Amino acid sequence: MSERPDASANDLVKNSSLYREFQAEREEILKHKWIESEKAGHDIGFERALTDWIVKHRSKWRRARQAQQSQNSQSN
Repeated sequence: MSERPDASANDLVKNSSLYREFQAEREEILKHKWIESEKAGHDIGFERALTDWIVKHRSKWRRARQAQQSQNSQSN
């Protein structure tokens, strides 16, 4: 028997709203890591970028994203 998860279960996870939110947040953290690393002149690392982004930007980003999603659902 294979240990590999069922392809349809994998697709379900990737299409879930929670997974999409995780991916969007991860992209923002990676952008923040790049910007802050450029400013510092060296790679600051994912953990530092993650912590800094959560403290400085996450709540504003989430509010803006929720407002955008609400606006999109109202227009449909």
